[in-house]
Amino acid sequence: MTWEIAFAIAILAFALVSFILEKIPTDLTALIAFAAVVLASTLFPDSKLPAFDNIVQVFSNQAPLTIAAMFIISAALNKCGVIDQLSFFINRFRKLGYAPVILILVFSVGFVSAFINNTPVVVVLLPVMLSLAKSMSIRASKLLIPLSYASIFGGTCTLLGTSTNILASGLVVGHGLPALSMFEISSIGIPLMVCGAFYLAIFGRRLLPDRETLTSILSDQERLEFITEVYVKDNSPLIGSTLHNSKWLRTHGMRILEIIRYGVALGPNIQEIPLEAGDRLVLSGRPSAIAKAQSLSGVAIGTEADSGLETISAHEGAIVEAILAPNSSLIGRSIQQVNFRQRYRMVVMAIHRHGRNVRDRINTIPLELGDTLLLMGTDQAIENLHSGEDMILLDRPPVPGNRMRRKTPIVLSILSGIILAASFDIMPIAAATIIGVALIFATGCLQPKEGYSSIEWSLLLLIYGMLGVGMLMDVTGTTAWMVQMLIDGVTWAVSESWRPMVTLMIVYAVTSILTEVLSNNATVVIMIPLVLSLAATMGVETRPFIIAVCIASSASFSTPIGYQTNTYVYSVGGYRFSDFLRIGTPLNLLYFVVSVFLIPMIWPFVAN
Repeated sequence: MTWEIAFAIAILAFALVSFILEKIPTDLTALIAFAAVVLASTLFPDSKLPAFDNIVQVFSNQAPLTIAAMFIISAALNKCGVIDQLSFFINRFRKLGYAPVILILVFSVGFVSAFINNTPVVVVLLPVMLSLAKSMSIRASKLLIPLSYASIFGGTCTLLGTSTNILASGLVVGHGLPALSMFEISSIGIPLMVCGAFYLAIFGRRLLPDRETLTSILSDQERLEFITEVYVKDNSPLIGSTLHNSKWLRTHGMRILEIIRYGVALGPNIQEIPLEAGDRLVLSGRPSAIAKAQSLSGVAIGTEADSGLETISAHEGAIVEAILAPNSSLIGRSIQQVNFRQRYRMVVMAIHRHGRNVRDRINTIPLELGDTLLLMGTDQAIENLHSGEDMILLDRPPVPGNRMRRKTPIVLSILSGIILAASFDIMPIAAATIIGVALIFATGCLQPKEGYSSIEWSLLLLIYGMLGVGMLMDVTGTTAWMVQMLIDGVTWAVSESWRPMVTLMIVYAVTSILTEVLSNNATVVIMIPLVLSLAATMGVETRPFIIAVCIASSASFSTPIGYQTNTYVYSVGGYRFSDFLRIGTPLNLLYFVVSVFLIPMIWPFVAN
């Protein structure tokens, strides 16, 4: 082992450990790893490390560009209401019973997810699933995991189904091999989706838990609360005292949600803030408590005429749940940093994350992708939130206007053109998607600003960073070294006739394990160069191993962190980590068995 190989293994180990621990964002991990490669190559120009001019060639890879274009096309389909039509279709069958609804859900969502990014499909259908569960008199937790899994099933059916397939195809082309065709992976993806659908229909109701949503942490009294604002008078005895020392609030059965001073919500520990004249206190309580607030000494409902402040007055405090949108500007920022109360005129009562409800320090916790927020506010504030783009209310899906619905045929025609162009090799998939995006912008189906904001730039940064790590492993001989170790182990333990099959099983298993704890795109970047070198060394066809990596990297069922759609339903459905293990592990095994059985039959190890 050379020092260059040791360096590459160290960089790879850092990335893997960082991805698993999640102490820093995955895109930042990839950027740090990429920067380390650049630094080492600059400091040691005479080594076997890739030269800087070669490293930057990763930015010429067409796959990230295609993925970015598909984000824009998916956003256009979403804005025009294509996904909403799917919700109307599924709702028609709610009276058929659980198993038929699951089958219809899987096949319909899977079909749509085969051609567009599956994250917006799941996000838009979340409120629909909550409503459907209520009409079927079952818990939403019986439907939300199947919704996520259905989108994953569909992603394994076409080249456009998921970014991992596009990325894998780009990596294959970069090694001088033919790209994946549009429907090449369908030969294995469709049978797998059928198996997955019947597995969920037969065992889903038994294996899926009866979990409550975020609002279940509220008592009946809290659900009936009203909110109001009172201001501290100039001569109030409360001036200089803290909420912690003010017994009158506790004795009258009210909670202080916020203190607003000079138009700014104070925090995070409002219990220890001395009150000043003119402070506005946002109170919540039952109607009887709100009525008593008018007679409290030292405060008054309403505002002084010359204060310039607007009051909520006494309104019913509607409680709603909202989930952060995929590209929300709130991700990575705390409630306090975004001045949530002033910005949305709503109060955050709790945050649901990673299977638990957070009610302490919610003002200072940075928000994460998939967080569900429990909010209280007036009807007008809720309506304003509904029309925004940072959060999605779980009790009311967004409805596109009629003007945008008229654009639906245009967007569908553009998507169909992309599929046909790629299917019949008229042009590369990257070229077809670029032309499609230009047509979407030119026809007004989506504004350029909206399109650019729909791209998950962190994902692209992750891909480019890991491509740099992949180049490091390839150039330094690390990939060849790891492949040789694997081949030596298989050769020692398995007879020659079984070596390709056993190797395929190992490749699938390793990829499946990695994708459960890492980003699926990072897994593809690591595994594709390995399997290409592995197949070449063994003297067998590369296609079976490429397909195995594509399937295994997308088939993330056992954890809520392996795939973005799992993360979304994890929060909304009130799931625990163990829920995914119970329903997902048998499904992972089912996918493993079917894949290693069918792949060699469809893509033989030895060309005929």
